Amino acid sequence: MCKTLRVRWTITPKTAPQPWIACSGCGGLRAFRSSGKIRVNANGRKLDAWLIYKCLICERTWNRPIFERQTIRDIYPLTLEALQSNDPDWIRAETFNLDGLRRKALRVDEFAEFDIAKEIRRESAGWTSLEIELTAQFATAIRLDRLLAGELKMSRSRLQALHARGLCRTDPGGVDIMRRRIRSGTLVTIDLAMEAERERLWKPLAAGGPL
Repeated sequence: MCKTLRVRWTITPKTAPQPWIACSGCGGLRAFRSSGKIRVNANGRKLDAWLIYKCLICERTWNRPIFERQTIRDIYPLTLEALQSNDPDWIRAETFNLDGLRRKALRVDEFAEFDIAKEIRRESAGWTSLEIELTAQFATAIRLDRLLAGELKMSRSRLQALHARGLCRTDPGGVDIMRRRIRSGTLVTIDLAMEAERERLWKPLAAGGPL
């Protein structure tokens, strides 16, 4: 039976995507940033809602449509409550709605900076296999190979070699999985049976403790 150290990495991007919109104040395309505010207009049984963005240069506002002439009874009650109360958690999640942004913006900038929280989920005595469960609440631009190489302090070429030899596996898999952006729910398994420094070096890096 495989002896495993299983950890969970929760990745939270620091900066929300920034759309580029024709700014009436600057007279050209400019990057806009969410103000964290929602504007709602109810007209009878219909509702319009916008997320307010501001130009990074002149602070002219742009209202990004969320709902347009939407029948109120068709809106999920918790969503309606979040809109009416300017719920910050709901708004932050909406700022990472890439599909919604790309439908309205000519260009969308994404940022790879992130915070990461690590926790041990299960640890077998004398473990020889490391399992990393990835959780990402919002879309992030970071690639899987860059995340693993950075957090485990190894070169990407070494990581790719482990993957090619079957010592680093992913679920879901794929030939180019390492070069794709991370997805919540991905499980990475690394065979460390031949590594002598599992407890001293690998465990602190994987679980977030001091070296």
